[in-house]
Amino acid sequence: FLFREWFFYFGERMMKSKFFISIFCIVMIGLLGCSKEEQKQETKQKTMGLPSVITIMTHDSFSISKAVLEQFEKTIHAKILILKSGDAGQALNKAILSAGNPLADIFYGVDNTFLSRAIKSGIFVPYAPAGLDTVSSEFRLDPENRLVPVDFGDVCLNYDIRWFKEHDKKVPSMLEDLVKPEYKGLLVVENPATSSPGLAFMLATISRFSTQGYIDYWKKLKANDVLVTNGWNQAYWGKFTAASKGDRPIVVSYASSPAAEVFFSKTKLESAPTGAVTANGSAFRQIEFVGILKGASDKALAEKAMDFILSKKFQEDIPLQMFVFPVNKKASLPEVFVKYAAKAEKPAVVPPESIDTGRDKWIREWTQALLN
Repeated sequence: FLFREWFFYFGERMMKSKFFISIFCIVMIGLLGCSKEEQKQETKQKTMGLPSVITIMTHDSFSISKAVLEQFEKTIHAKILILKSGDAGQALNKAILSAGNPLADIFYGVDNTFLSRAIKSGIFVPYAPAGLDTVSSEFRLDPENRLVPVDFGDVCLNYDIRWFKEHDKKVPSMLEDLVKPEYKGLLVVENPATSSPGLAFMLATISRFSTQGYIDYWKKLKANDVLVTNGWNQAYWGKFTAASKGDRPIVVSYASSPAAEVFFSKTKLESAPTGAVTANGSAFRQIEFVGILKGASDKALAEKAMDFILSKKFQEDIPLQMFVFPVNKKASLPEVFVKYAAKAEKPAVVPPESIDTGRDKWIREWTQALLN
C-alpha cells in the first residue's frame, strides 16, 4: 500500500512532462498487474480453504470429541479455537472485563446461577439459532435470545449403594432426612463460595426451606456432622466411599454421575455402584447457555457456529463429553445415559433474578453459619 501511494503521488507530477508520461504509464500498468495478481492469490487462498477463525470462550470442563470438532469446522468453513478460562464464574468475569475488545466470538457455559449478571453486563448480542424450536420453553430463560440454552444437568445427592446395603440403612429420599440422627457423619458437601455444585445444592435448600429457613436447616446439618470441602474433586474422589477410601457414603454430585461411574469403569458393570436422589425438590437444575459476544470478529460466522451448537450432531456429543443432557429434544441419548443417568421430575427452582440479587448475601450467611 505504501508503494502504491508513492507512485500515485509522483505520477501526478510526472504527467506535467511528456517525457515522464510513458514512464508513468508503464509503472501504473505494472501496479495494476500486481493488484490483479494479489486478487488472484486471495481467491486462490479462499478456494484452497484456508480458514477463518472462531474462538469459543468457555469453562475448563468443556469438552468436544475430535470427530465432532472436525465436523464443526467443516460445516462452518472455519477453524475453531477453544479458550478455556477457569470455572464458569471466572470465565464470565474475564468476558465482562474484556467488554468492547472481546477475547472470543462466542461464550459457552453461562449457567442459570449467573444468567442475570451475564445479561446485565451487556456483552451479548441477540441471535435465535436454527434449531431453537427443538428446545423446550422451560430452558429458554432469555426472551431476547442473547443467551440460548445448550445443555442441562441436575445437582443432587449421590449415595454409595453397596455401603447402604452393607450397613442395612435406608437411603435418604429428601433433604429433611439428612438432619436425622441415623445420617450423622454420612454427608459431604462442597462450599458454595468455591464450588459450582456446592452453590447449586445451597440453592436447592433455599428453594426447599425459603430464604428465611435455609440457614436453620444448615445449622442442623452442621450439628449432624456434615463435612464441607472446597470443591467437587475433594468431596467425590477424596471423601465419598464409592469413589475413594473416604468415610462419607453420601455426596453432593450430579444426577448423571452414576452413568459416568459405569462408563469410565475399568471393568464392565451390570449396574451402577451409585444412585442419585432427585425427588422431593432435592435436586437443583443447572442450565448452561451460549451466546455471541458483542464485537465478535465475524458475526455472520459466529451465527453459523451457534446454529451448529444446537444441531443434533453437536448436541448428541454432549452427554459423553461433559456428562450433562442436551437441550435439543431430537438428540438421541447414549445407552449408558438412558440406563443410569437421572433427571429430576420437579427440580428445585430459584429464579435467576433472585439468584443474582441474593447470591452474595446467601453465601455470606452460609459461611457465617457453617465455617465460623
